[in-house]
Amino acid sequence: MGLITVEGIKIYAYHGHLPEEAVLGGHFLVNVYINANTDLVEESDRLEDAVDYVQIIEIVKKKMNIRSQMIEQPARRIVDALLVLKHVQDVKVELEKILPPIDACFNKISVTIDGKN
Repeated sequence: MGLITVEGIKIYAYHGHLPEEAVLGGHFLVNVYINANTDLVEESDRLEDAVDYVQIIEIVKKKMNIRSQMIEQPARRIVDALLVLKHVQDVKVELEKILPPIDACFNKISVTIDGKN
């Protein structure tokens, strides 16, 4: 068993409740944590026996490209898509919205969604 971490995936997307967010878009950060069975790749040292980091990033990009009003929805889509990958046992995705158009001071706004096989 191993933990695969891909943090800081930077995406420009059009998620948000406000109409201008659908037009102007915004910056997002996605962090992915996958618990996977790594026994086979530890022995074989072959990409086809591993959870591919490039594939993880491509899934994030593809799912973030589908517009949603709330960030929970793309986070769930990413989790569900990653759970079908071979060797994946559970997934946690944190989706952070950078500088949302609200009048407030804060350090971070994000949602974290979990999924398990």
